Amino acid sequence: MSNLSTALLSRGAGRALAAAVGNTPVLRIGHPFAPAGRGFWAKLEGFNPGGLKDRAALHLVARARERGDLRRGGTIVESTSGTLGLGLVLAGRIYGHPVTVVTDSGLEPDVHRLLRAHGARVEVVTSPHPTGGWQEARNMRVRELVAEHPGSWCPDQYNNPDNVDAYAPLAHELLAQLHRVDVLVVSVGTGGHSAGVSRVLRACFPRLTVIGVDATGSTIFGQPARPRLMRGLGSSIHPRNVAYEQFSEVHWVSPGEAVWACRQLARFHCASGGWSVGAVAVVAGWAARSYPAGTRIAAIFPDGPHRYLSTIYNDDYCTEHDLLAVQPAEEPEEFKQPDEGEALRWTRCLQVVDPLASPGATEAGR
Repeated sequence: MSNLSTALLSRGAGRALAAAVGNTPVLRIGHPFAPAGRGFWAKLEGFNPGGLKDRAALHLVARARERGDLRRGGTIVESTSGTLGLGLVLAGRIYGHPVTVVTDSGLEPDVHRLLRAHGARVEVVTSPHPTGGWQEARNMRVRELVAEHPGSWCPDQYNNPDNVDAYAPLAHELLAQLHRVDVLVVSVGTGGHSAGVSRVLRACFPRLTVIGVDATGSTIFGQPARPRLMRGLGSSIHPRNVAYEQFSEVHWVSPGEAVWACRQLARFHCASGGWSVGAVAVVAGWAARSYPAGTRIAAIFPDGPHRYLSTIYNDDYCTEHDLLAVQPAEEPEEFKQPDEGEALRWTRCLQVVDPLASPGATEAGR
């Protein structure tokens, strides 16, 4: 085959890969999260090849190429707990860039294998940063790799505003599918999809209620940073993309509560996912029970169950970490202030503040 034919075939394959991202379905979720006649709509982002962050990866890479930040053939280097890494490999395949992902020893073995199978170079940091945890340790290694390899580029998903813009199409899909959204329930990690989706929906529905879902042990909304079992939501640093002003309230959910929800989704709806999906389902189910009948609640499910077969859906793993005997309470514990106490189980707080905007806050951890 000639070089020209190979290039044309590659371009055609790239277009096909890109077309596989987006236009994901919604599914009505009721029992056992809400009584008969109540429920919420789940946006199933696990139908993307790698999950929700395929959207961000494609947009981040495309914009960087347009600006000249990422040159032809340059290496993409980024910190990830898995999902963005899969998206970046997809984008790298489409646009012709090798990808190096920096992760840590907590990455699920299945995802590590999948990243390598897709062609990524995987670097694993073995020690957390003393204050910024695993995420800061990964970010430090990313900076080292970019400095060592001229022409490489880091998407900086935590702070790059392109990560927010990438999710406008998801919001428009929700508008076409549901026509109206009264309550949006969304997990928060880098802050990209929560900010991007809520911004578009609020422009259409100014009275939109946005409920942020975080992990216990995450520092995003003012809790102390602790070692976290859950991947994909929460953070030990403070991403600049978190749009604190968009949130009406925040809920913290523990790993055992997320596992219970994931397994209920699998059993009763044949549609489940990972830690973020379980945590979001706990809170969206509560919203379906608590808000007036007829309230249209949309929840973003960021991925599917496949990367969690060795963890969430593995009885031995869950038993080892004391996760199987946990079931969420009917109602969350409530804090009046984010720093009122430490959230160890599902907890709700109606006051949402940027911890770094409070008196005495510093840029440490940014």
